[in-house]
Parts: sequence; C-alpha cells; structure tokens
Amino acid sequence: MKLYFLRNLYVQVLIAITLGILLGILAPDLGVQMKPLGDAFVKLIKMLIAPIVFTTVVAGIAAMGDLKKVGRVGGKALLYFEIITTLALVIGLVVVHAVQPGAGVNANVAKLDVKEISAYTSGAKDLTTIEFLLHIIPTTFFSAFSEGEMLQVLLLAILVGTALSKTTDYHPESVHSLIRAIHTMSHALMAIVGFVMLLAPIAAFGAMGYTIGKFGVAALASMVKIMVCVYATCVLFVVVILGAIMRWYVGISLWRLLGYIREELLIVLGTSSSESALPRIMAKLETLGCEKSVVGIVIPAGYSFNLDGTSIYLTMAAIFIAQATNTPLTMGQELTILAVLLLTSKGAATVTGGGFITLAATLASVGTIPVAGMVLLVGVDRFMSEARAITNLIGNTVATIVIAKWEGVWNEEQARTALMSYQEERV
Repeated sequence: MKLYFLRNLYVQVLIAITLGILLGILAPDLGVQMKPLGDAFVKLIKMLIAPIVFTTVVAGIAAMGDLKKVGRVGGKALLYFEIITTLALVIGLVVVHAVQPGAGVNANVAKLDVKEISAYTSGAKDLTTIEFLLHIIPTTFFSAFSEGEMLQVLLLAILVGTALSKTTDYHPESVHSLIRAIHTMSHALMAIVGFVMLLAPIAAFGAMGYTIGKFGVAALASMVKIMVCVYATCVLFVVVILGAIMRWYVGISLWRLLGYIREELLIVLGTSSSESALPRIMAKLETLGCEKSVVGIVIPAGYSFNLDGTSIYLTMAAIFIAQATNTPLTMGQELTILAVLLLTSKGAATVTGGGFITLAATLASVGTIPVAGMVLLVGVDRFMSEARAITNLIGNTVATIVIAKWEGVWNEEQARTALMSYQEERV
C-alpha cells in the first residue's frame, strides 16, 4: 500500500518533531548539534518576510485608492490589539494568583547566579518606549530590508503605496505597470516560500532535537508547575477569548480555523518561532476571503503589537518570580506592573530574545521584583516559547479576520468554501 499521507506537510512535520524529541532524549549531544538545521530554516524565512510584506502592502494600498481606509484599518487594528493584549495580561495575572506556581520555591536571591541572564539584562536598558517608536523609522530606505525590521518595512510600504496611489492620476500607465510588476514579484516570492517549506520537517527535527538535547527533560521537573500554568493559560485564552470572538462575531468555529492552519501551527511548534509561518499565514488569510491590503497591514503590525501569548507569559513570569523569591506585592504594585507591561510588551518582537529582555526591562523599571529571579526561568524558557509563539500566531490570524469583517472586506462565502475544500482534501 502506497503511503500517500506521508506527502502531507502536516504529517511530515509531526513525524520530524517526534524524531527530534527521541534524538534529544537518546543522544543529547548529537541533538544539540542539529541546531543549525532549525536556524537555517528560520533565516531563510526571515530573508523573505521583508520583501513579502513590502510587496503585499504596496500593491494592496495602491490598488485600494482610498487612503482614508488605510488609516481606518490601522486605527481599528491598534484598538483591537490593545483590548485583546490587555485581556491576555489580566488573564495571566488571575491564573498565576489562583495557582501560585512559585509558592514554596523559596529561592534565595543572593545565591542566584545572574551570569546566565546578563545578556538579557544588558539588552533591557535599550528597550524604552521612545526608542521603540523612533526605531520604527529606518536609517535608510534599504536598511529596513537588510536588518529585517518588520515595522520599518511596513512604514516604507505604506509610504510607497500611498505615493503610488496619489500619482495614478498623473501617470496611469506607468504606475499600473509598476503595480502589476509588484504583484508578480509578490507571487514569485510566495513560490520561493513554497520551495523553502519543503525543508520544514528537517528544520523541525533539528530545532526539537536541539531543545531537548540542550536542556533535557530532567530540567523540566523543578519548573513543571509554571510551564503547565503558561500552557494551560494560553489554551484557556485561545479557547475562551479567541473562540468566543470567532463564534459570536465572525460566525466560524475556531476549531475549523485551527484545522485550516494546522500545518503552520506545527511549523511554529517545531521551530519555536511564529515568524517561520508568517508568509504562509498571509497567503492562507487571503484565500480565506480577507482583503490583501488588510492582511498586509494587520499581520505585520500584529507581530509587534498583538503578542497575546507573550503577554500571558510576561505577566505570569513576573508574578512567579515574586512568589518564588518571597517578594510581597501590593495590589497597587501589581497594577503598576500590568501598566508597564502594556507598553513594554509591544516591543517584545523587535530584538533577539525579546520576551526575556522585555521581562528584564519591566522588572528593572518597576523595581519591586528582583531581576536576578529570572535565573529560575532560563532553563525552561525555551520550552515555554512554543506556547507563546503558537498563541501569537492564532491571535494574529483571528485579528486579521476580525478587522477584515469590521471593515466589510471579508468574503464569508469564500472563507466557508476554502475551509470546506481544505477539510475535504484532508479526509
């Protein structure tokens, strides 16, 4: 019997993750050496993200013609992002108080080896709100692409798309030719993504082998409670909050949507990076009936401003450290931490190790929780990054559909047809 199911990317990635876990357990040293396989894949995807975002947004805005619509979509997206990430922060705060994962750890701050977190605490001083906003403006036009800064690329794309839309009346033939060329380039880039995705199983194998081999299953034992709390809270947020939004506002089951993007979810699980699925998720959202321009604006912006999983983690990690180091906090101090996280969490995707650096920046600015307590999370942070990344991806997928429907540019019939066709292909 021919094993046709093995041609399915979903199955291939799932098998690769399983093999990676086994390698990490049985031959940890060899598993650690597999790290370049995952790193190479993520670098290939990141290489394509900037031009894909640029061409998608430019073509979408130029074809849209209505510049007020661009501002309206951006405004609605930012409002939605702020509401949802605030909910994520609050839910994380409630759960970490109810479960008390840090109670009984009794860590002595004076004895903690802070060398392990020096790279994160030194980077935290650069993560200020003003510098984050200024960082959105690139040094040069091309530096945004060479450095892979998504918000900078998005800013340039909006400016170029707006300029093309404004000059259509003066040079219609040349502008339309340029827009068609940009569309063609966008399709070519997506074709390259298709080639790169053939390597996804190898990447998932390498990344998972490294994670298990480097940190080991035994390292999870002491911190299993905080890990279970983070994963459970992410699941709770996705099922209850995002599920309710999909059911009562969008009118489509969250489970059908998750089935539709399950390959992307597994890629994120294997690589611990939500960016690894960004090009494919943009293409799938367009197939799902979301207007191209809305996808191009909401998804890139969401990767910096709508990090639901990261928000949950940051709240829970901060309070966990307080509990583990027996640091008493008043309600006012906890609300202050929440308020600071509302700002600092928006920059979590702009730097390497962003989640940990953001946590260090928050603890340093508040001053009530010892930054040294972050040492307790170093060994298990990698294992929790999968929960953050998957939740971030689902949150931005739902956000794009919501904004598209809010704008009246979501084709519900096309979405239902796409979901049905995808389901039939998997039967």
